[in-house]
Formats: sequence, C-alpha cells, structure tokens
Amino acid sequence: MSCNNIELSTSRRDFLCNTGGGFGALAFAALSGQSLMAAGTENPVADKIPERIGKAKNVIWLFMEGGPSHLDLFDYKPAVNELAGKPLPDSFPRPVTAMGEANSPILECKRKWERHGESGLWISDWFPHHSKIADELCVIHSCVSDGINHAGGVCQMNTGAVFGGRPSLGAWVSYGLGHESESLPGFVVMKDSSAMVVNGARAWGSGFMPSSHQGVLFEPGVEPLRNLNNPKNVTSTQQQGKLDFINQLNRRHYVGRESNTELEARINSYEMAARMQTTAPEAIDLEQEPEHIKSMYGMDQKETEVYGRQCLLARRLVERGVRFIQLYSGAGSKWDSHSNIESNHSRLCKGVDQPIAALIADLKQRGLLDETLVIWGGEFGRTPMSEKGTGRDHNPTGFTMWMAGGGVKGGQTIGATDEVGLYAVEDKLHVHDIHATTMALLGMDHTKVVYMHKGRPERVDLNEGHVHSELVTGV
Repeated sequence: MSCNNIELSTSRRDFLCNTGGGFGALAFAALSGQSLMAAGTENPVADKIPERIGKAKNVIWLFMEGGPSHLDLFDYKPAVNELAGKPLPDSFPRPVTAMGEANSPILECKRKWERHGESGLWISDWFPHHSKIADELCVIHSCVSDGINHAGGVCQMNTGAVFGGRPSLGAWVSYGLGHESESLPGFVVMKDSSAMVVNGARAWGSGFMPSSHQGVLFEPGVEPLRNLNNPKNVTSTQQQGKLDFINQLNRRHYVGRESNTELEARINSYEMAARMQTTAPEAIDLEQEPEHIKSMYGMDQKETEVYGRQCLLARRLVERGVRFIQLYSGAGSKWDSHSNIESNHSRLCKGVDQPIAALIADLKQRGLLDETLVIWGGEFGRTPMSEKGTGRDHNPTGFTMWMAGGGVKGGQTIGATDEVGLYAVEDKLHVHDIHATTMALLGMDHTKVVYMHKGRPERVDLNEGHVHSELVTGV
C-alpha cells in the first residue's frame, strides 16, 4: 500500500529488506571512518544535514584578485612612513619576493587612517563606506599563504594547494552540504569583466570530485546567464517534450554504467539547466528591486555599477538557497600593483567599497547576516618595500582578510604582523586554517568531510588545517 506516494512495506520480510541496506551503510561508514554527512547518495548534490548546527548556511566570498595592499587598507603601520625611503632594517629576515625587490626602499603609505565603530577598527580613507560596517567585521591581520605568484596564490586560496587539480572550497561545501535549491546551482561564480581569472575555471573546479560540485560561472552584465529563454517559435510544451525525450535516452544509456560518476554528473547538470530555465530568470532579475536598494549598492554610479550589481545578485541568490558564491573583483589580477598603486587601488577601491558595505548592511536588515558568512581578501597582500618606486610586490608572508556574519564575532582583530607589515608574527592563519574554519562555521568538521580518491582519503585542508576558536565563538 502507499501513503502520499511513498511505498510502505507490507510484510516483515519487506521491512527487513528495505531497512537492512541502511544498517549496512551505517556499518560501512563506521568501518571506513567516513562521515555519514559526506557519504555518497544517489543524488550527489542532495541537501545534507551537517554534523552539528553551524550558524552559517551560505558563504559569499569577495575575492580581490591580484593582491590588495593590507598596508594601505586595514593594517595601520606608522613605522612604514617613519622608514620610508630606507631599506628594510637588517633585523628582518630577507623575504623571497616575486620580482626580487627585497632590498628596495620602503614605500610611504599616503593614506589617512581613522578608528571606526565602537570597536575602533583601523580603516584607511580608501574604504570610507567600510567605516559604517566596522563593528560587523572580524579583521584577520595574520594570514599566510605559500603562493608567491598569482597562479599559485589564487590556486591555494581556492583549493588549498599551489598546484591545480584539487577541488575548490566551494566544491567541498557543495559536497559536504549538498544543494539547498533543486533549481539553482549550489556554487556560483561571478567576475567583474570579460577577463578571465588566473588559472581559469580550475579556480572554481571540482578536481577529482564529480563535476556536479563545480562552480557555475555567471557573466558580468545584465544577462549573467545565457540561453535561459527558449528559441523563437519553440513553445514551453515543445521544449519540455524535447527535454523529457533526451533525459529518457540519457537514463537508458546510464544503465550498466553506474560507476561512471562523470556521466551521472553530466546528466544531473543537464537536468539542473532545464530547471534553471524556469527559476533563474526571476532570481537574476534585478529590476524587481526597489530603486533605493539599487542606489544603495551603487548601481546608479558608473564606478560602482558592476560590482554593485553582483553584490545585489549575490544577496538574491542567498535568499534562494545558493550555498557558495564567489565575486571576483579585478578579474585578471588587476589588484596587482607593482607600480602606480595610488591610481590602481584608488580606482578599484572606489568600485567595491560601497557595494560591499551595502551588501553587509542589506543582509543584516533582512535578518540574513547571521546565517551568511561573508569573506573578503585576495590571494596575498603587498610588501612594505617599493617596486619601481610607486608600487608594492607580492606578500604571502603576512596579509589581511576579514570575515563577517555567519556566527563570526564582529568588531575584533585577530593576529598581527610586524611593525612594517611584512611577516605575520602573532596568531598566524594559513589558508588551510581559513578553509577549516569556514567549514566549521557551516557546521562541518573538516577532518570528517572525506572524499575517497584512488584509495586515499582526501580532505579540504590536506590534513594541515586547524579551526580558529576565536572566529567560531558562539557557534
């Protein structure tokens, strides 16, 4: 018999048959040490229940590609100006720099600095709108990475490794928690221009996992997703009939090939694309937003329109259940300021400052900030030493990122760099630690979200990350 279209067992034999497989799966998971949360299901992107309840349900990662200068934005170092024009003191170990500028004189910081909010966070005049959200930010001054160039830095910040081939953090979140929405991707990527992010799609790829966990790229502009509408003279009924027939053929071909996860992932992606044709147009239609909201994000100004549009779209996607969203500013490493940092950073900061502050404020006023973890940063920071007299080199040995919402305590700073902002000297957070902490804020134990690849248990942190307790206080 059935109830609400669910088949029920009609005998003791049926009951034992139907439940026995579940007990077997439980025993296998225990023997293999695999987390039940991350164990395979028939649908690889099915919504899963985390091992414990984390305050964060979604992540919005604001990625400033190219390496923003922490020394000119959040990490106030008066000694930089005191030593300007002089070489790095001999007491500092000689750093390995991308362009060999270790012996160049220290470059003056021309910014004006003030403390903001009740917490008194230092923020420079390049980010005036951030002063309004200072008490929401947890600023981490002691981030470190292994990537000295852009390819390695972007790769590690996304995947944990400086070499390509591993799943991105967004893919791990998709794998560990599944997709909340059945008609929108669980992992969305947006960039602010037609330029490609360094390393291309590998930055949001799924590596050795099924491709159903990889990010879906939304293009910049008013039409972020192409081919959402049916061709002319093709009715919805005709389109649905065509899709049903193709799906029938795909499923028939899949029989006997169940071990081919790529085939299953491809079929699921086609089915997702079909569902998106009915759901995505409404989700990405920013014309539904009131004018004062669009203005709040800076969509009425040329300098802030692009990133403002993406931040507003990110908020709409979070409301509709998208788990992980990455917004690239400066796609193609435009934050890279080996020279003319004043003009470069002035323009880029202007483009993102208001939209980012609006995103935090908008999430908070809608009651979404507590369950949305917002992360800001690039692949590394910049050196205090000058390059070409007007810029700064790459600095992976000590730089700043910040987090807000999602259970993070705002209005605090974590860690510190030395007096010129070159090396992290207190409470270092490696990229692996940042990934592990992000997973913890989402309710996942990063050591138990395991994917078996060629007989080897793989984890997001390559067995090196630790959760930072001060960041997850209250979760």
